[in-house]
Amino acid sequence: MALVAGIDSSTQSCKVVIRDADTGALVGQGRAAHPDGTEVHPDAWWDALQQAITQAGGLADVSAISVGGQQHGMVCLDSNGHVVRPALLWNDTRSAKAAVDIILDAGNGDPAAGARQWVATTGTVPVASLTLTKLRWLAENEPENAARVAAVCLPHDWLSWRLAGFGPGTGEAGLAALRTDRSDASGTGYYSASTGEYLADALREALGHLPVLPAVVGPLDIAGKTPEGALIGPGAGDNAAAALGVGAGVGDVVLSLGTSGTVFAVSSTPAADASGLVAGFADATGHYLPLACTLNATRVFDATAALLDVSLDDFNELALAAPAGAGGLTLVPYFDGERTPNLPGATGSLHGITRANYTPANLARAAVEGVVCSLADGLAALQAQAVDARRLILIGGGAQSPAVQQAASQLLGLPAVVPAPGEYVADGAARQAAAVLAGAFPDWGIGGVELPAQPSDGIVLARYRSHARTHMA
Repeated sequence: MALVAGIDSSTQSCKVVIRDADTGALVGQGRAAHPDGTEVHPDAWWDALQQAITQAGGLADVSAISVGGQQHGMVCLDSNGHVVRPALLWNDTRSAKAAVDIILDAGNGDPAAGARQWVATTGTVPVASLTLTKLRWLAENEPENAARVAAVCLPHDWLSWRLAGFGPGTGEAGLAALRTDRSDASGTGYYSASTGEYLADALREALGHLPVLPAVVGPLDIAGKTPEGALIGPGAGDNAAAALGVGAGVGDVVLSLGTSGTVFAVSSTPAADASGLVAGFADATGHYLPLACTLNATRVFDATAALLDVSLDDFNELALAAPAGAGGLTLVPYFDGERTPNLPGATGSLHGITRANYTPANLARAAVEGVVCSLADGLAALQAQAVDARRLILIGGGAQSPAVQQAASQLLGLPAVVPAPGEYVADGAARQAAAVLAGAFPDWGIGGVELPAQPSDGIVLARYRSHARTHMA
């Protein structure tokens, strides 16, 4: 029995799963926490990985390993492989002004023209999360550190590099061994998913010079070997790895309900959305992964349950007890601003209140429907980019809610599946490791709850969108 290992190095923690390469059966798993904050020294990821590997039973019997990781994080190395400064993570927003300036520069002062130029080049409009903007911030605010940067890589690249036996002190030969994959490279802002090429001029302009960049390897290519001889897969960004973990293929749209919401699809064609709502990323199989984010998902449920002074289980029971449409109540759930549409300063609102419909059950139902309608806007943004949506895959903590499942079935008009809870990113990385070993992706199956398609409730969705438009006026 050949064993493979998958790693999920996320913002909050490191998870390791060890699985049978043929069947996907779980053999071992481990987990270790990462430090809080938006800036973390990569050594903390390495330490957490060692703890998680030990919990999982070690890698002595593993034939291949792959790493899925948080996207966009800026890992800068000097000429001898030492980390120049703590990595700026995707959620570090200090580079917001740099993102605006990069767009304005591309458009000669016209933000719309700049956005069109970036979309035509990379498929994505620069925002603070992208690595490119962080490098410009570094050059402008820490010029001495910027001058020391000999190589730039991403969190998953750095961990794969360390697993291959490289690290501080390995010099130019070590830097030349850096590898990445197209899914993670497509989130940097200096790589074109459609052409498969780095944008050297953009990177040079942002940082002030051109550093060494990881070679981009193909979906089934070997990125290296551990000192013990295990193959190292290309790895992937977290969303692309999650798509692998749930077996998503062309025609599948993944809706992830966590603290925030994410809607992404496996597509045969790249996206190019000048509005910036859809990021034109690549996936981990050779296709594309257009993606839209919403800022408000399960925290809306938490806040409404707290207001009603009930547990989340009771909140779900209340939502299920109310009729579809919540008796006319509509909640626009922009509690923390919003990303789709791009309204960072927006607040939530409740519409259609009457004495008859203002009940705890209807309020709970309106909260659930508001979040699902918000995700429907993300789905619509993807479909506007010619995404072929045939099936939904609901993942994340919020997807386990029966009320969410019911509302999604009634509002989105597509068949859906809710996989059993799992470590989707780590599982996707393990599946990639198995593919590198065998030369093809194994079909491990995902199972779960099947939700048949129902006619979309256009009235509820239209009412929601009508009230949501008032925030854009």
